[in-house]
Amino acid sequence: MELILKEDVQNLGFKDDLVTVKNGYGRNFLIPNRLATMATVSAKKVLAENLKQRAHKEKKIVDAANKTAEALRQLEIKISAKSGAGDKLFGSVTNNDLAEALAKEGQEIEKKFISIAGGAIKRTGPYNAQIRLHRDVVVDFPFEVVGGK
Repeated sequence: MELILKEDVQNLGFKDDLVTVKNGYGRNFLIPNRLATMATVSAKKVLAENLKQRAHKEKKIVDAANKTAEALRQLEIKISAKSGAGDKLFGSVTNNDLAEALAKEGQEIEKKFISIAGGAIKRTGPYNAQIRLHRDVVVDFPFEVVGGK
């Protein structure tokens, strides 16, 4: 089943992408939740026209995302968390904690665009996160979790 996505769907595609999915997934989840529409011939023509009109606007957005990416590369974030014996943490550090730390540094990024390999961090040390600023701009962001508090 061919569908046109109305919104970004994780592990499937971005808004206005043409995707092929299994019939049940499209009929029972994507279409009822208004995440996608059927890719008819007329819908494909409308999509092509909209993408043409949006192309020059997209360049400005990509340039702004690249500027933010450069600012992020200059940052050095250390997240402090309560730690026990050795390097184990009480609780964990998640993408929400990283988003808050970035907000304190002046970079407002939604937590859903931050992905930490392995999910939650349970030990101190250096880590990497991927921050998606735009579909074409993804930043590998190094940060460190230190014990304390």
